[in-house]
Amino acid sequence: MSGGKGRKMNARERNKNKKSFWRKIRFKYKFSVINEGTLEEVWTFRLSRLSAFASLGLFAFLLVVITAIIIIMTPIRNYLPGYLDVEVRKEIMQNALRADSLERMLEIHALYLRNVSGILSGNMSVDSIREIDSLARDNPDYEIPKGTEEEAFVRKFEEEEKYNLAVLNNADRVVVEGGYFYKPLSQGVVSSAFREDRRHFGVDLVASPQAGVMAVMEGTVVYTGYDVAHGYVIQLQHKNGFISIYKHNETLLKRLGDQVIAGEVIATVGNTGEETTGPHLHFELWYKGVPVNPEDYIAF
Repeated sequence: MSGGKGRKMNARERNKNKKSFWRKIRFKYKFSVINEGTLEEVWTFRLSRLSAFASLGLFAFLLVVITAIIIIMTPIRNYLPGYLDVEVRKEIMQNALRADSLERMLEIHALYLRNVSGILSGNMSVDSIREIDSLARDNPDYEIPKGTEEEAFVRKFEEEEKYNLAVLNNADRVVVEGGYFYKPLSQGVVSSAFREDRRHFGVDLVASPQAGVMAVMEGTVVYTGYDVAHGYVIQLQHKNGFISIYKHNETLLKRLGDQVIAGEVIATVGNTGEETTGPHLHFELWYKGVPVNPEDYIAF
């Protein structure tokens, strides 16, 4: 019986303590401001502990919201560490490309002025040069002269492969007319090969972050955008029905409709998109709507 009475007493004490606690935090205190000379009550304010905590919490929340709005909507965000890393890297790449183009144009203008000066002074005849600004143009008919060793090697190779049926009957291989493919990365290792049966329509090339991704052939940018699975993607349309696709980029340096030349940097290697486990380039090559194995055309 004494044990039952003790438990009842403990329960009453806990209930009493709970009521006392709520009574304390809800008890209101009166703050008054009194005129010292006339002892007149100028201003009064009633506040409980509960309302004080609620007011402080609301003030802290509003302070955080206002601070976030100020940071997002004003240039103050530019002073936050790490905020401008992506933008700065993109601007650095674009400025480097602009500087390279500017240097090229200065060389062209210098050659132009030298040619004009030579013609006006009589030291150079007009017919002695093919183009007045020949640095700006490439001769598509020009071929690098072959050496003796190279010609001997070509003759030997053609003689050995003349009766190779695997080469003669390879009707599925598309002959690239009027050009050849550049490597999309100057340094990259194939980590995953072309597997059409597994719907892997390209090759994965592991490379260092921010490495330059280059156009494999002259063409036009027909798509740029962000895909949840593949990150930043850029797509080029080439002659003879070829399309090259570059996925998981960090930064895209070209816009829709831009004309690019073979070997020109169009993006940087990244790790964007859900279907990636590290910095690499997923490269695809399509011919007339059909995916082809890039390793049949490019020596990675």
